[in-house]
Amino acid sequence: MKWYTKYLETYEKPLEDIRPEILDEVRTKLASLQSENPVVTVSVIGYNEEKHLLACLWSLSEMRCKYPVEVIGVDNESKDRTAEIFKRCGVPYYTETQHSCGFARQCGLNHAKGKYHLNIDSDTMYPARYVELMVDALEKQNVVGVSSLWSYMPDKDHSWLGIKIYEACRDIYLWAQHFKRPELSVRGLVFGYNTELGRKVGIRTDIIRGEDGSLALGLKQYGKIKFLHNRKARPVTGYGTVGTDGSFFKSFWNRIVMRLKGIGSLFTQKEKYEDEEGNLVKKK
Repeated sequence: MKWYTKYLETYEKPLEDIRPEILDEVRTKLASLQSENPVVTVSVIGYNEEKHLLACLWSLSEMRCKYPVEVIGVDNESKDRTAEIFKRCGVPYYTETQHSCGFARQCGLNHAKGKYHLNIDSDTMYPARYVELMVDALEKQNVVGVSSLWSYMPDKDHSWLGIKIYEACRDIYLWAQHFKRPELSVRGLVFGYNTELGRKVGIRTDIIRGEDGSLALGLKQYGKIKFLHNRKARPVTGYGTVGTDGSFFKSFWNRIVMRLKGIGSLFTQKEKYEDEEGNLVKKK
């Protein structure tokens, strides 16, 4: 049985279908974890994540971590019952009325009390030692940020073998890329960093995607972005943009072609990137 199997009881389920005792259990366990003087803040961002958030919080409630922790939430002004789940699980949360991952992540960073900040996604489930292993890496000399890897859940539309092949190819590429351009290998759902330096750099809110990489690029001037390759620090998530090109295979193939075109990034450093017009948030 996979470590996340039990949490699937609530994944893709609306709040009214959740057994009340699960909510009570998550609330009790999270309360026992919360510290007034945390070393690490875990902020969970969510927009219309009623069907996923509880599974995420359930997994966090069972973390094993030697460092004092605080868990907070950011509701990006959801239209569903996302905020209610934060409330019923006893998670202090903040409402960010400006919509985008950048604004939501910045809100979490603004309210973080810990020396380190792990800003995670609410459609993702995290293994028990994820937080501890990320902080272990951040405690190393000259490390200002750390990024882990992640897996996808097999389902009727995605075979186990196809997912493993996809993940293996992606992991190798991200590992090779991180030596020269770690900013291109980080992802928001598995990225942690020094809180003070994160605030100094700031999270971009004027772009649709890439706010995590932009933050990593800014952090590079202060130290090293570490790449954590450890199965015990590998969360499991849904498919997001994978498969948006049609079939899973087509999406996989398109990414291979794109990576081959950008193969030069494996061997060269870059300190500045030009914004793509289509990635800029349109001002109202």
